[in-house]
Amino acid sequence: MKIDEQAIRKLAELLDETKLTEIEVAEGEQIIRVSRGGAVMASGGMPMGFSMPSDPTIPQQANTNAPSTVAANHPGAVVSPMVGTAYTQPEPGAPQFVKKGDVVNVGDTLVIIEAMKVMNPIKASKSGTVTQVLVQSGQPVEYGDVLMVIE
Repeated sequence: MKIDEQAIRKLAELLDETKLTEIEVAEGEQIIRVSRGGAVMASGGMPMGFSMPSDPTIPQQANTNAPSTVAANHPGAVVSPMVGTAYTQPEPGAPQFVKKGDVVNVGDTLVIIEAMKVMNPIKASKSGTVTQVLVQSGQPVEYGDVLMVIE
């Protein structure tokens, strides 16, 4: 595999400009991920696309308001697969997809994450009861942030 050092440097600059902690891009089968404070990785696999906020010119802050009582490796944790803006309802004024105490089934939409003007539904990977909702509508999220817990 040929490593494109120039692309990695440009992604690192974009990471600094946008104050993100991680960025990932894909072209064909090649994926490059640059992470602040971590390693730079390039791998083959399924294309993932860009993982960026909807407006990369606006610096994004890490989510510091959400309770940090749940680790991403908790068996019921639903984690964000991308950087973006989380929405807990399909449109303003509509009921939330789920709230604490709701029973969900595999495939139910839990939240939507907007990334690059694309609305990405985050679906339940297991059935159970929502015991915690750790994200608010309109809140920026980063890759790996815990959104809610299903037990």
